[in-house]
Amino acid sequence: MDRNTVTGLILILIVMVAWAYFTMPTEQELRERQAEQARQDSITAVQEDSQQVQPPADDTTTAREEQSGSDTGMASLGGQEEEGAREMGMFTAASRADTSGTIVETPHYKATFTNVGAGPSQVMLKQHETWNHQPVRMIQDTTQSAYSLGFLTTENYNVETDQLVFEPLTSAENIVLEEGETAELQYALNISDSQRLVYTYTVSGDTYEIDLDIRFEGLEQTIVGGTVDFGWKPQLRFTEKDASTEATYASAYVFTGGEMEQLKLSEAGQNESNYNGSIGWVATRTKFFSQIIKTDNSTQGALLVGQQTGATDLSTTDHHYQSFITTDISQDNTVSYQMYVGPMAYSDLRRYHEEAYDMVDVGYSWLRWLSDPLVKYLIIPYFGFVEDYMNVGLAIILFAVLIKMVLYPLTKKSYRSMAAMKELQPEMKEIKEKYADDPEKQQKATMKLYKESGVNPLGGCLPNLLQLPILITLWRFFQNSILIRQQEFLWASDLSAPDYILSLPFSIPFLGDQVAGFVLLMTGAMFVQSKLTGGMGPGGGGGAAGGPNMQALQYVFPFMLLFIFNNFAAGLSLYYLIYNVVSIAQQLLIYRQMDQEKEAASA
Repeated sequence: MDRNTVTGLILILIVMVAWAYFTMPTEQELRERQAEQARQDSITAVQEDSQQVQPPADDTTTAREEQSGSDTGMASLGGQEEEGAREMGMFTAASRADTSGTIVETPHYKATFTNVGAGPSQVMLKQHETWNHQPVRMIQDTTQSAYSLGFLTTENYNVETDQLVFEPLTSAENIVLEEGETAELQYALNISDSQRLVYTYTVSGDTYEIDLDIRFEGLEQTIVGGTVDFGWKPQLRFTEKDASTEATYASAYVFTGGEMEQLKLSEAGQNESNYNGSIGWVATRTKFFSQIIKTDNSTQGALLVGQQTGATDLSTTDHHYQSFITTDISQDNTVSYQMYVGPMAYSDLRRYHEEAYDMVDVGYSWLRWLSDPLVKYLIIPYFGFVEDYMNVGLAIILFAVLIKMVLYPLTKKSYRSMAAMKELQPEMKEIKEKYADDPEKQQKATMKLYKESGVNPLGGCLPNLLQLPILITLWRFFQNSILIRQQEFLWASDLSAPDYILSLPFSIPFLGDQVAGFVLLMTGAMFVQSKLTGGMGPGGGGGAAGGPNMQALQYVFPFMLLFIFNNFAAGLSLYYLIYNVVSIAQQLLIYRQMDQEKEAASA
């Protein structure tokens, strides 16, 4: 071996020793890595224990979870890193190795609070069930806090607290609250002797609300910009039998600048929306349940994130929405949040925030000026009043009767106008034949006949048009309201879902392979009513008799409604059934009165 070879080998050995020395982790880095490994082992143990005791999910939820291939449905939503891959500096080192949980039970819900992320990992609503009578569990399977606090440190670490294990300061394993009682749960992330993050939850036996105060001790110079992001991460679980229908309601919302904005995906993919300025609240929802976050601190903006794994109408598609609010840390180094996790019931949402119930669709945007007050000040108070005295199905029947009584003056005017038009049919036919080749003279002669007879050709239409906004509002409200959810009546087990009574051996486009009972009766009632009027008009009205077009319409229109209403809520079909039955009775009464008036006039 020559001298050059020996020299080369020595230099290589020196480089390798120097590289090993300078890249060797310090004692502090070794402690942080050991703490991180212990934290991950602890979280893994919690996940394994949770999977062993996890209650069975309903069939549609299981199918969606199998397709997604993960417990949370979409672990990478919003660009999150895989769990366990994030390094958070001194916050990682402060994370504990052991995990624990506290069960909080109130008259409204039963929640499991965990020190993994310091928050609720499960929320079960005690007063509500899924379509197959399982408890409503709001959170899609997770073993860490549903809420996460995020911020950037001066060391350039992105901290996400749902990946950190806090020290529980509340020793109780079970907390049971009655109406009027409150309790506190505290967690701390001890970073050093002078630095820590303290969570204080306040839970009440009266509401679905959970209050959270976060105190930043000695961290004033650590958090960049003095702002934090707080939000809800996991997927909300579906609760209804028809997952494809419920999927049309899954979305995220933000209330900002006095207006509500929605993030809703219409196809597979991922999207997000950023909002700047003052934020009232952020939320995610399913058809009948929601989680909402608001704060007393000043805000900088909000972020809504959504991801959809497949077509909207597939029951196996996952619909995962998240909502975050960017909050300023106050001068006393605290932030406060008020969270709502529960049903989309008017009284509960209004108590939480005046505008929160706007997430419930009670009418088209151009009709909200009427729909909102009609629902809030008439329909909801009515059902709230009668619920102690009768079944919801009977309440719907009585409501339809009351609405028809209120609208009776318009109905009477409509039918009288239609009857008058019928009496003019022979004369109108003569005018049409006489001026068959001159449309202008035909029109003038017809208008002259109307004037001499004192008949308004629009008299049968205008009263019905005035009724339409009310009918449209009720049509939207009964489909979306939790008021009639899982309420039984006759053969219908759930008035918020279709009441199928016939199963077909084949599927019909737009109708499906099942037929609903109340829809069949409603269609029959509309056939009878249209035969009485000699034509069909919206809302129980009609048109002039005669003419092949109108004769055909009296059969086609009810048949069309059979297809339209078949897959709607049974409560809606029941309402329209009674509405049309009462319309028939009123129509017969009005015609009888008119016959009596003719007899009296001719006597």
